[in-house]
Amino acid sequence: MRLSDARVVLTGASGGIGLAIAAVLCASGAQVLAVARHRAPLEVLLAQYPQQLCWVSADLTFLADRRKVLAAADAIGGVNLLINTAGINHFAMLEQLDDSEISGMLALNITAPICLTKLLLPQLKLAPSAMVVNVGSTYGSIGYPGYATYCATKFALRGFSEALRRELADTRVGVLYVAPRATRTRMNSPAAQALNDALKSNVDDPHTVASAVIQAILKDRRDLYLGWPERFFVRLNSLLPNLVDRSLSKQLPLIRRLSHTPIDKDPIP
Repeated sequence: MRLSDARVVLTGASGGIGLAIAAVLCASGAQVLAVARHRAPLEVLLAQYPQQLCWVSADLTFLADRRKVLAAADAIGGVNLLINTAGINHFAMLEQLDDSEISGMLALNITAPICLTKLLLPQLKLAPSAMVVNVGSTYGSIGYPGYATYCATKFALRGFSEALRRELADTRVGVLYVAPRATRTRMNSPAAQALNDALKSNVDDPHTVASAVIQAILKDRRDLYLGWPERFFVRLNSLLPNLVDRSLSKQLPLIRRLSHTPIDKDPIP
């Protein structure tokens, strides 16, 4: 797919990774429907690319707003690229979370991308070449304490991507699953950032992730796992989970202590 021919629905477009992807797409000549609850972070790009970038105000947990996205896609003649980036995360032990916080993660991280993909599939299937891109996480392959519900949603998104890819094998629609490692975005609460700092975790810039995602789209890849040693631990977890269990158990006291730091509960828009 040539990006200059791309007509894109991009969710979470005003968040860190989403905003960076929007910038790359627009610079490459793509036409982008930027789906986000808030316009302000997109103002600079909207002014820079008025003919290519359009903001669609939507909360994707609501059917009416997903239908609004579909109508906007219809208005530009259909789309050939859907990038599901929107998501929310709370770093906390499971018993610290309210039921509403758990429901919110499930609704935005997994129900919304599945339902939006279903809604846009007829358009995608009409294109000569099309792709669904689901932005997951390393935590979609490694269960990590303090992120139990978030991991559940990202494991589900990875499974959805794999099954959908096989379901669409006889069509012109590809499916790419992307697993970033820790990334410098507003999803990182002070507590989550303190954990990354204490563990000396690598944290990527959103533009680094965006560039890797765009290259994976251009190369028609099926999956993309970012970062070393994260890719190694994903593989290790699949082969020797008990070894990873023992390693993570050593971090548990630190995780428990930091999880009681006040957390930022704002989602990626």
